[in-house]
Amino acid sequence: MSETVLLEKIKKLPEDSKEELYDFVDQLEKKSKKEQERHGKIERAFGSLKGVFKMSDDFDEPLEDFKEYM
Repeated sequence: MSETVLLEKIKKLPEDSKEELYDFVDQLEKKSKKEQERHGKIERAFGSLKGVFKMSDDFDEPLEDFKEYM
C-alpha cells in the first residue's frame, strides 16, 4: 500500500478514529524501537543521557569504610 493511499484513507476517518490511530502508531513505534534495541541496531549519540545521572561532589574523596586500610 502506498503512503498516498494510506493518507487518503486517514483523511476520511472521523476525528476519534484518527486519535485512536495515532495512539496505535505511537505504540508501534515504541515496539519497533524496543526490537531494534534488543538486536543492538540503535546507535546512541554521545551525551544522550546528559542530566540523567548526577555525580556527588565528593565522588573522589576516600570512603569512611576504608579508613582503617589507608
